[in-house]
Amino acid sequence: MTFSVSVVIPAHNAARTLAACLDSVYAQTHPPHQVIVVDDGSTDATARIAEGRPHPAQGPPCTLIRQWPNRGVSAARNAGIAAATGDVVFFLDSDEALTSDSVANALEILEKDPECGCVHGVIAPEPLFDDGPVERYRVLHAHWWRVRGAGVVETAFFAQAAVRREVFERIGGFDEGLRDSEDLELSDRLAPHYRIVLTDRVIARHDEVDRLGPLLAETYRRALVLVPALASARRGGRRNLTANSPASVVTAAFTLAALPLARRRPALPAAGLAAFCAANAGLLRFAARQHGPAFVPYAAGVHFLVIGSLLTGAGVGALRMLLPGDRAAGRRTAGERA
Repeated sequence: MTFSVSVVIPAHNAARTLAACLDSVYAQTHPPHQVIVVDDGSTDATARIAEGRPHPAQGPPCTLIRQWPNRGVSAARNAGIAAATGDVVFFLDSDEALTSDSVANALEILEKDPECGCVHGVIAPEPLFDDGPVERYRVLHAHWWRVRGAGVVETAFFAQAAVRREVFERIGGFDEGLRDSEDLELSDRLAPHYRIVLTDRVIARHDEVDRLGPLLAETYRRALVLVPALASARRGGRRNLTANSPASVVTAAFTLAALPLARRRPALPAAGLAAFCAANAGLLRFAARQHGPAFVPYAAGVHFLVIGSLLTGAGVGALRMLLPGDRAAGRRTAGERA
């Protein structure tokens, strides 16, 4: 069986990356049946770039759907699903570019496993556009934890994912009330009915956040729904993908708790930092292989700050769970698990 593929690209103010994204789609060894860009309320040149791709010899013309005002990625993906005619819908975020065999590899996995409803991939260890050390750390960590989790999983991330069309006919589309964590909410509905496969044969280079402040703010915001998400997963008997090991989180928490005692007992935070580095030894070795030994202390420091932001956000989210007006947050799931 040969699947026809509709590639759906939600885009909001994606002028910087959309051309590279589309070029990677039209360079696939398995040509797409249809390419759909959903312009979700952009105010830049996103629509014009979509209309200008591709050259007629490269494949089907790019179908542009324009939404106004901005409605969020869930609504954009749902609009793409509604317009898709392929057997498989391949979602690709507009700030990513696929390796040339990614679509073919995803379809091969789907074809060999009729029970598999979704195949999703990993972030490449190099960014789409290299904007400095924060971005290098970010994509390196994203690659590291996803590759560690490759196999049959219960969580899907739809930044680069192939989904059988029948999945949406059975379970519905994305929750348009969510602008974060929509992947995990859909995963909760998908996993009881279909197998989900995470593979390192589907790879995308990602243009990530490149400044420390926005990175920490994003981590904090996503962590606000972490505790409700973990509670929901346990109630459902599911084990989701984790971006950070329990040892990493515990040693970071210990170190932060020991910092106020640093003047009187400096050995405590020093021991905590040593334990934190030991807990992340695999990641740090990978950082050394990718960017050299001099990058390791920087990566360790940024990673510690990221875990600190995660812990802060999770703590605030847990407190909010206790407030009656915020219990609805328990229905939401986190974009990255602790």
